[in-house]
Amino acid sequence: MAHQQYASCIEACTQCATECSHCATACLQEQDVKMLARCIALDIDCAAICQLAAAAMARGSECAQQICALCADICEACGDECAKHTAMQHCQACAQACQRCADECRRMGQQAGSQAGSTGATASAH
Repeated sequence: MAHQQYASCIEACTQCATECSHCATACLQEQDVKMLARCIALDIDCAAICQLAAAAMARGSECAQQICALCADICEACGDECAKHTAMQHCQACAQACQRCADECRRMGQQAGSQAGSTGATASAH
């Protein structure tokens, strides 16, 4: 059930991981790779946490909310860095995917938190 409930977030994480992987590879082909070192490093971290977040949600992990919170933070950092590279289309596409993923992960955390609160109230009433 969790994978259906969080389908939009899982899709955003998967898309972000794909864009980040593409961005890192494309950055490595640029003329001044050293200037892009932080971008590449964040792309790699972001792709990894996005894949982990998608998998955690798909299997209904009890840690999914915390993983998604961290994912949102890393996506924001990656997206901010990529957005600085305005002349590079791959960085701009990555920045957009990171922002969408960060938004979806934050929304997922709010959904999960409100459901846990209502479940907790029900459980304590028994």
